[in-house]
Amino acid sequence: MFLNTLTPKFYVALTGTSSLISGLILIFEWWYFRKYGTSFIEQVSVSHLRPLLGGVDSNTPSNSNTSNGDADSNRQSVSECKVWRNPLNLFRGAEYNRYTWVTGREPLTYYDMNLSAQDHQTFFTCDTDHMRPADASKGICPIFVMQKAWRERNPQARISAAHEALELNECATAFILLAEEEATTIVEAEKLFKQALKAGEGCYRRSQQLQHHGAQYEAQHRRDTNVLVYIKRRLAMCARKLGRTREAVKMMRDLMKEFPLLSMFNIHENLLEALLELQAYADVQAVLAKYDDISLPKSATICYTAALLKARAVSDKFSPEAASRRGLSTAEMNAVEAIHRAVEFNPHVPKYLLEMKSLILPPEHILKRGDSEAIAYAFFHLQHWKRVEGALNLLHSFRMIPYPLEKGHLFYPYPICTETADRELLPSFHEVSVYPKKELPFFILFTAGLCSFTAMLALLTHQFPELMGVFAKAFLSTLFAPLNFVMEKVENILPSSLWHQLTRI
Repeated sequence: MFLNTLTPKFYVALTGTSSLISGLILIFEWWYFRKYGTSFIEQVSVSHLRPLLGGVDSNTPSNSNTSNGDADSNRQSVSECKVWRNPLNLFRGAEYNRYTWVTGREPLTYYDMNLSAQDHQTFFTCDTDHMRPADASKGICPIFVMQKAWRERNPQARISAAHEALELNECATAFILLAEEEATTIVEAEKLFKQALKAGEGCYRRSQQLQHHGAQYEAQHRRDTNVLVYIKRRLAMCARKLGRTREAVKMMRDLMKEFPLLSMFNIHENLLEALLELQAYADVQAVLAKYDDISLPKSATICYTAALLKARAVSDKFSPEAASRRGLSTAEMNAVEAIHRAVEFNPHVPKYLLEMKSLILPPEHILKRGDSEAIAYAFFHLQHWKRVEGALNLLHSFRMIPYPLEKGHLFYPYPICTETADRELLPSFHEVSVYPKKELPFFILFTAGLCSFTAMLALLTHQFPELMGVFAKAFLSTLFAPLNFVMEKVENILPSSLWHQLTRI
């Protein structure tokens, strides 16, 4: 009887109100998810309803341990988000500026260039340089001029200061600045670096003889050592870019033997790339055996090169169908584990190696495990993966990473600060790769479906009130049919007088 009294207007109002309420819930859920990264309904249900229903949080008994673990995790995240100098950084004048001339885009961000300026001041100056402004005015030493040059923001002002320093005297750091920023080709840069090497070796020999005479002379010797190592490393990179790869490998090996303690330049990563170009895989394995150590900081170059070597042993004959039938052999298992280890360390790299995402020029600084490191690695190593037959096919199966990988299996949990740092390092025209992707919570999908469904019902009821009224009555009749059936059975079983009393109650 009640269903027969309902009019089409009631159904329109009911479905419209339901659609409005579910739409408001959907908007609130989406805003809360965008701001806090979680569903409000899910958070309330977990935090308040689970205890009422008897659920126990497994972390409750060990609050102190959890807090200590969170603190350790936060400290690790801070260290993981440290920005590192790119060992394979390009030349500004000969490479970055040429890209700007052709495309009109700036490949380097101000933040990246500012970090480079700080690096130059750290490597190429020392505390004693502040005490000699009078020497520069007398023309005795151009170091003070170069100290101001490294702080200049304008490239032309830096280049002018370098020329001014060379007018005072032969200055290694002035030649470095001109080779990095004024030279328009690698050949010109190499000539300037050779001049810098001649001046740098003289300063290094003089400071080496005086380094034990006091803290001042020791600081000067440390500065001259940094200058000399930087020049030799860049000369080796020039040789590599000009096709003289064997010469570059020899220069890098000699440099690592002469200065074994200067690991801040990560020369072994330059050596690995050059050895891969020579296809000297045994030498690559020897370098990895030395630097792929648990006590040393990892990098995408270390992890993915180790994966490439293991994949090379099986990739030419590897077939996913055959492996699924017979199982993985020991060599295939080692290759799969090495690739999984590399992908867990930096999950952004496969997209660039598989050419699912376009490459840009790598920045001068990288964030380990971030998109910037992935770009820097793939920019130089994509050709080496292509050269190994079947290696990319084997990597293709790891393009989708199991979620959630940020819990950490072989490494620390994936740091959450990488996206912010990468956006500072990479140019604005590049779409930063973000990992892990935040999946939409169930309640957002549920409310979106509910809102759409009720809105559709409201529209149909408004357009076809009579027909939708018939459908609604039929649906409600079907829905309440089991209840009516039970009521009829109860009425037949109970005496009529008792049933009359119950219905009155």
